[in-house]
Amino acid sequence: MRNLMIALVMMLATTSCASKKNNEGWENLLADGTKAWHTYGKTTVTSAWALEDGGILHFSPKGKVKADKGDLVTNQEFENFHLQLEWKISKKGNSGIMFLVNDDYAKYKQPYLTGPEMQVLDNDGHPDAKIHKHRAGDLYDLIPCKRETVKPTGEWNKAEIILNKSKLQLILNGEKVVETMLWDKNWNEMVAASKFKNMPDFAKYKKGKIALQDHGDEVWYRNIRIKKL
Repeated sequence: MRNLMIALVMMLATTSCASKKNNEGWENLLADGTKAWHTYGKTTVTSAWALEDGGILHFSPKGKVKADKGDLVTNQEFENFHLQLEWKISKKGNSGIMFLVNDDYAKYKQPYLTGPEMQVLDNDGHPDAKIHKHRAGDLYDLIPCKRETVKPTGEWNKAEIILNKSKLQLILNGEKVVETMLWDKNWNEMVAASKFKNMPDFAKYKKGKIALQDHGDEVWYRNIRIKKL
C-alpha cells in the first residue's frame, strides 16, 4: 500500500508539471493562476487583476485606488522566446504587451522605460488610434502593422511575439504584421526618432520580463503561454 501511495503522488506531480509545460516546451503562464506574475514594483498581484472562470485574466480598474493597480509582469525573465496569448479590449480601451522589461523598480518606475510594446487598442474608439504607429498590433511608436488584422472590441485577438537572436516578429490573428531586427543601426535610428529617444535604457536589455499594461482601461487576456527558443 505504501508503494502504491508513493507511485500515486509521483504520478500526480508529473501530471501537474506536464500541465504547465508540454512536450513541445510551451509553458502556461496561468497554470497556477497568477503565481507566475506580480505587479510591477510589488511582490504580489494587486487586486485590479483577477483570474476569472475559464482562465481569463481580467484587469478592471473600476473602483480601485492607485495602490490596487499597476502593470503585471512575469516573475521569470526571457531572452529568446515565442509568446502567444489572446486579448480582448473594452470600448475606447488601451493596453499593451511589453517584453525585455527590466524589473528594477528603484531605477525604472515604469516598464515602458525599458520594454518595447505590442499595442493593444480599440482602433475605432481610442484617440491614440489617430496616431501613426500607435494602433493595435503596432510595435508601439516604432513600426506600424503591414496590414491591420485586429478584431473589434468584444472579440478575442490572438497575438504572438517571437524574438530570436535579435530578430523580432509580431503576429496578430495569424498574420505577421511587424518584422524587424533589434539593436542594429536601423533599430537605433528608429528609437532615436521616437518618443523613447530620451529614455537611455529603452530596449537596451537583451533579456527581461513580459508585462501586461495597466493603461487605466478594462482589458482581458487568456491562453498566455511561452516557449524559450
